[in-house]
Amino acid sequence: MGGEVLGIHEVDRAMVAVAGGKGANLGELTRIDEVTVPPGFVVTTAAWDRVVAGSPDLADRLAMLERTDPGDPDALRTSCEDVRRSIEAIVLPDDLEHEVVARLSSDADDVAWAVRSSGTVEDLPTASFAGQHDSSLGVTGQASVLRHITRCWASAFTERAVAYRSRQGIDHRAVRMAVVVQRMVRADAAGVLFTADPVTGNRTLTTVEAVPGLGDALVGGTASPDSWTIHEDRLVSRTIATPDRRDGQTITDGRAIELARLGRRIEAHFGTPQDIEWCVADGDVHVVQSRAITTLFPVPVASDDASHVYVSVGHQQMMTDPMTPLGISVWQLTSPAPMCHAGSRLFVDVTAALSSPVARDGLLRALGTSDPLIGDALRTLVAREGFLPDASGMPSAPSAGSRPGDGPPTDAPPADGPSPDAVAVLIRAMAAENASCARRIAGLTGTALIDFVLDDLRALRTTLFDPRSHQVIVAGIEAATRLNERLFAWLGERNLADTLALSVSGNVTAEMGLALLDVADAIRPHPAVVAFLDGVAPDTTAADLLEELGTLPGGGQARAAIESFLDVYGVRCVGEIDIARPRWHERPGLLVPMILAHVRTAEPGAAQRRSEEGRQRARAMREEVLTRVRRLPDGHARAAEVDALIGRLRAFAGYREYPKYAMVVRYWIHRQALLGEADRLAAADVIEDPDDIHFLSLQELRDVVDTRHLDHELVVRRREAFRAHHALVPPRVITSDGEVVTGDYRRDDVPAGALVGLGVSAGTVEGRARVVAGIGEADLAPGDILVTAFTDPSWTPTFLGIDGLVTEVGGLMTHGAVIAREYGLPAVVGVEHATQLIRDGQRIRIHGTEGYVEILP
Repeated sequence: MGGEVLGIHEVDRAMVAVAGGKGANLGELTRIDEVTVPPGFVVTTAAWDRVVAGSPDLADRLAMLERTDPGDPDALRTSCEDVRRSIEAIVLPDDLEHEVVARLSSDADDVAWAVRSSGTVEDLPTASFAGQHDSSLGVTGQASVLRHITRCWASAFTERAVAYRSRQGIDHRAVRMAVVVQRMVRADAAGVLFTADPVTGNRTLTTVEAVPGLGDALVGGTASPDSWTIHEDRLVSRTIATPDRRDGQTITDGRAIELARLGRRIEAHFGTPQDIEWCVADGDVHVVQSRAITTLFPVPVASDDASHVYVSVGHQQMMTDPMTPLGISVWQLTSPAPMCHAGSRLFVDVTAALSSPVARDGLLRALGTSDPLIGDALRTLVAREGFLPDASGMPSAPSAGSRPGDGPPTDAPPADGPSPDAVAVLIRAMAAENASCARRIAGLTGTALIDFVLDDLRALRTTLFDPRSHQVIVAGIEAATRLNERLFAWLGERNLADTLALSVSGNVTAEMGLALLDVADAIRPHPAVVAFLDGVAPDTTAADLLEELGTLPGGGQARAAIESFLDVYGVRCVGEIDIARPRWHERPGLLVPMILAHVRTAEPGAAQRRSEEGRQRARAMREEVLTRVRRLPDGHARAAEVDALIGRLRAFAGYREYPKYAMVVRYWIHRQALLGEADRLAAADVIEDPDDIHFLSLQELRDVVDTRHLDHELVVRRREAFRAHHALVPPRVITSDGEVVTGDYRRDDVPAGALVGLGVSAGTVEGRARVVAGIGEADLAPGDILVTAFTDPSWTPTFLGIDGLVTEVGGLMTHGAVIAREYGLPAVVGVEHATQLIRDGQRIRIHGTEGYVEILP
């Protein structure tokens, strides 16, 4: 039985596997000077292993829980109750009971105890499990304490704990539970303190909350606390929940400041912001719990102590999911803007630009146009007195989150702009460079391969951000902007450029969506192929898919169509800016749901018909606009200007998507070579899994290839962090203090209750909202309006089967906006919390011109 019961003072934070998260943290608190922890002991996980996990009856019930659909609340409740009853019925072995009783017997019979759960995945830096497991206060008597120990064990399988584990990706069978038994303190006041602002994330602010007596009412949400906000021993604000209470505020301002100092000491010891529970008894402060605040977004690391402002790259790239270390390092080498990372996301430090009167206006204008919420957040910081440093002596500011093809802002196009054949010249040059890369990388291995990729990424960056490419993109954007400005001023109509740009040539992403319609045409006549595809899993490899197709009636035609599509577009995937993401070439099963949706909902020849309809609408709009403009004073001159702008729009607008496509083609060439090297490293037992390379930067991978040595623990830590970072919501703007600065549209011209966003594709449409978390979950039908967090080029085929688009992330020139306009799809982007505020299946109306969404009765 050795090690099944330990005093709190006998454990420390390294003993999570033994004492659970809460127990380990409490033991660690006893090692901090001037921190008082009430005495007690821990029934360790060794007891759980012997008594609970060793129960044959529990194994069967856990197997049933694993088979229970988490989306069925009644079934989940029944399975959880079954597991809990099984645990609560366990009788403690005599030797364990005697040890617990011996610990209790050293105190008087009327002593009250707190019996608290302490799971091994609880109160950790990456998952707090706050409130998910049970604790009991005021437990008296030995028999009652023993009974509450098994109840704590059983609480590992409450519905909320099971659901929380599922969201965190934690296996229920991996659960191990310790129990903390701690002497109760007769508190005069109790509460919590956060060593970082729990709302904004500001690490320089401490929040103290207090209620009279025990703090269980506060933690349970049944009492309103007095609260204090403190910055560096200075009281910033105080809120008294019941101002007319006879005894005044719960604690003095001085006590609140003292608690803030205590919190900073505990934070410094643990190395991360803390959520701390405390109480005051007879004038002394006791700490009864401390855990990491897991909801805070990490702060990018700066090289100095000055204030910094960081803007999210993911919000500009329409990919706010976490990126792997390899993906981050490759993107950093691709982009001309120096980037830092935090929470597995990339950020650009825009402090220098905001501090410079010369650069500030351009940055605010560019980012504010692209994403008004970013622009407004930055204006808030500019207006904050004393926050930004003096610009003198600061380095020049980089652009924020540049897209491939976006050149330096100083490279303005010449007065006459690019020539009409510039697009074809640029596309041929990029295609030739990619072909050359594929030839030159063939056969390279070891450090020679990594050095080639490092050098080639620098060459790719030069190509992608060539000023000539930038000039073509700017020409298309400026043509659309000027058309909209002039036609609104002259004709009183908004966003007519959206219609005038329908079915422009050369938009490689829009063409991809139409090409998948052609694939569906090749598959639709063959029932055996359709039936086979219905059973294809998302992780099906190309070899398995294509081989099986070849054995089916009509499979040869289907296979040829899919292969033809993959030859051009197989380099793409969800989150394609991360080189670690599997491409459609590798996992064509990811395309199958979209193909089948087209098979069932699209008519044969839909691709050609949609293209022609778009061209006809654009031609008709051109004729209508020119006719109306000619009737105006000086109409012929104005019409000539409008016609020239329409010509430039249709010549250059489609090109904007090509540089990113060319980049993704290059990433695919690099990825194949790097995966080959990973296979060789795994075969030589240098790495455990080829996937390990995704958790190294490119330079770190070179070192591993060179030394034939990998720090396996580093890979494990990064995998765990990457998994945990999926639960974090990246901010658009964050400061070096950790403050998440949110923006506002500041509009009063929308109906009450409407959700405000940025209108990026004209038109008004009403339909059924389909709230979709990922493309694999998209079950869309004609008439639906897609509501999701963000879209990237891999979502393009889904746009052909919907009537409208709403996203939480996006700007005027991000993917969803560009393709929505190309397909004539009304769209509103940048609608904060859209996937939470709109329920799946609700009727909504989106106003793509005005930029708002109405939820209908």
